[in-house]
Amino acid sequence: MKLVRFHPEAEAEMFDAAMWYESHQEGLGKRFLTSVQDALHRIALNPETYPNVEGDVRRCLVKVFPYGVLFRMKADVVSVMAVMHLHREPGYWKTRAPEQPT
Repeated sequence: MKLVRFHPEAEAEMFDAAMWYESHQEGLGKRFLTSVQDALHRIALNPETYPNVEGDVRRCLVKVFPYGVLFRMKADVVSVMAVMHLHREPGYWKTRAPEQPT
């Protein structure tokens, strides 16, 4: 299983989305985070399963919610570049530099 690391902006947008969902319905933010965690688990188990969307960036869809996890693979590390809403500003994440493993 691969190690998963978040770009700081990807982590922030994930929590922002969870807070937005929670503000609309109690418990929905937690369900969103659980769905993202499920996607991250699927990615960590078999990242090559997911299609490339641009260059070496792949996308895993989040179940139930209109979000995708965009990530790059480097050796044994999965670098999450974005947790993006699928119907808004599709290319905003492209300027993010890949996270360097520590």
